[in-house]
Amino acid sequence: MWVWILFIALIIFFLALDLGVFNKHEHVIKSKEAAIWTAIWVSVALAFSGVIYWLFSSGMVENPTNLTPNKAVLKYITGYLIELSLSIDNVFVIAVIFSSFKIPALYQHRVLFWGILGAIVFRGLMIFFGVALITKFEWIIYVFGLFLLWTAYKMLKGDDEDFNPKDSWVFKQIRRVYPITSTMHGHDFFIKKRGLNAATPLFVALVVIELTDVLFALDSIPAILAITADPFIVFSSNILAILGLRSMYFLISRMLAKFRFINYSLVVILAFVGLKMLFSHQIELPEWLSLAVISVSLLAGIGASLLIPAKEEEGNEE
Repeated sequence: MWVWILFIALIIFFLALDLGVFNKHEHVIKSKEAAIWTAIWVSVALAFSGVIYWLFSSGMVENPTNLTPNKAVLKYITGYLIELSLSIDNVFVIAVIFSSFKIPALYQHRVLFWGILGAIVFRGLMIFFGVALITKFEWIIYVFGLFLLWTAYKMLKGDDEDFNPKDSWVFKQIRRVYPITSTMHGHDFFIKKRGLNAATPLFVALVVIELTDVLFALDSIPAILAITADPFIVFSSNILAILGLRSMYFLISRMLAKFRFINYSLVVILAFVGLKMLFSHQIELPEWLSLAVISVSLLAGIGASLLIPAKEEEGNEE
């Protein structure tokens, strides 16, 4: 139990350091700063694999799935890469939300900070119940597998391309129960207007991002549970990937048009993980194969996006 407490305390320390020291004064996050922080968070996450090895070799963490230290490290890295790759799709949606509510770049980090804090709580609960379900009802893994295949098919069709946050059910419900201002008021989430409390677009964007992350977690949590049902590996890899999401957003949100083929990478990853779940009792794939498929799919999507010129888009612009 103390391992969990120390890990959560470490995450709280990182978040406090982020908001209270490095981003104490609000400023626009430039690409160079975002690249540095992305590299830092990825390095921290990969370095944590050494902690995973030590914990599982020393027996200082519960090991309900009887993993060897080497297997625990491979499962952790594979899970982390799955969460990181699926987070890229989240970046696209966050960019649309910020654009729709006209959130200035100056305050976007503040929204993402509180959004990620809430995401840690929600994902922790979802991981807890997800692991409990798989442990108690083995057949649930087939449900998760089919759900991931359906998500991959939906993503391949591109059903979510016309997503408009202001047309969403969430936004309509917030507007119905709470007054919303049409203009920004600095970094405030709430203001007093004519004697009444009112939410600013900043708060609305935060709520929509928070609930959108819950929807993304419905894909990512089953995906990582296909790799391992060890609760500490699932939780730590998931949370460390989320922590890097903010800097990743500021790094690649300005280059969204270049990553045209990344969705196909995510389709392959989700389909592979879904099939892995469906055939988990018939075929046992080696850990390195899962890691290789995820890594190659992600690199292929990024490489194709950067190397293949966007001829059609250029023709349409002319």
